[in-house]
Amino acid sequence: MHGPIAVIGGAGRVGGLVTRRLHEQGARVRVVSRTPEHGPAPLPRGVEVYRADVRYTDSLAEALRGCAGIIFSVEPGTADSGPDSPESTVYDGVRNALAAALEQGGRPHFVLVSQIFVTRREHPMNSYGRLLDWRLRGEDAVRGSGLPYTVVRPSWLTDDASVGARVRLEQEDRGYGWVSRASVAQACVQALRTPQATGRTFELYSEPGEAPADWPSLFGRLTPDRVLERRVA
Repeated sequence: MHGPIAVIGGAGRVGGLVTRRLHEQGARVRVVSRTPEHGPAPLPRGVEVYRADVRYTDSLAEALRGCAGIIFSVEPGTADSGPDSPESTVYDGVRNALAAALEQGGRPHFVLVSQIFVTRREHPMNSYGRLLDWRLRGEDAVRGSGLPYTVVRPSWLTDDASVGARVRLEQEDRGYGWVSRASVAQACVQALRTPQATGRTFELYSEPGEAPADWPSLFGRLTPDRVLERRVA
């Protein structure tokens, strides 16, 4: 993939792992973050750092200029309204990132980190600022953007390696389980670089076993989004 890759939320718990994987593979990485100095681990030397806020489109323009890929991994917040609400971060924030990317005239591959249960609006998690509803609306904004994209829905996140390095990909939001943040980061990086992941939404789970060696085959088994039917109005 030619051109830099922007990791929005690239100093965070998942985004930082994405940043490090991309950097290790020789990619030109742009970390886009409100507070890059407050991440759980130091950023790799040599990555480009842009202090920007997804809630403001103008702050993203320079960071996303000329990017070949964008990975959006932003903590949603749980307030009912205001700047720390899911509406502001994972709906308006996604739309702002898409708008900034489209204004540049390119066609970066957009990888969105969402979550499981976004179609289960009755779940208690939706009481936190309508988190699930706004995540799903952010997904739909990506799907309707016209950009090449992949939507990754991690199951419940953990740093516990005992869940295993093997991954299981599912669709239609019916499953339950755990996934390591390391596996989520790997899935995002692979989705960005694997044509079979384009135009697909999937849930991601960890299983006992070794890390996958053939991501194109994993992605190739998925159904393109045009035939997925589970939506929330």
